[in-house]
Amino acid sequence: MAEHPEGIRLLLVDDEVGYLEVLSKRLTRRSFEVTTASSGAEAIRALRARDFDVAVVDLKMEDMDGIEVLKVLKRMVPALHVIILTGHGSERAAREGIAQGAFDYLIKPIGLDPLIARIHAAMNLENS
Repeated sequence: MAEHPEGIRLLLVDDEVGYLEVLSKRLTRRSFEVTTASSGAEAIRALRARDFDVAVVDLKMEDMDGIEVLKVLKRMVPALHVIILTGHGSERAAREGIAQGAFDYLIKPIGLDPLIARIHAAMNLENS
């Protein structure tokens, strides 16, 4: 999963469709190749269909929580960098996410630049 000249392949997973659309548009303008999923099941289908460099996954969703999605994604592609993003932060959830292999855990609302910085940090890990 090396960085591609056309942009970082990013999977965004959040059941708040409005937030997902806005974030996707903003990241696409910054040269990311964005695929969106509005549920855990949709994220798993997307990962079966193509490769991604980084996934940004919401913690609280209707069908599966972000930790469950993280576990499945990491089983499917162990090298995938997953960032957990949530408006419902808790120390316990952060520890569990990191223990399950998340690259980082970020609290909503997060500015676009700090999110992009963490995505680039995840990519730099694999390129070092």
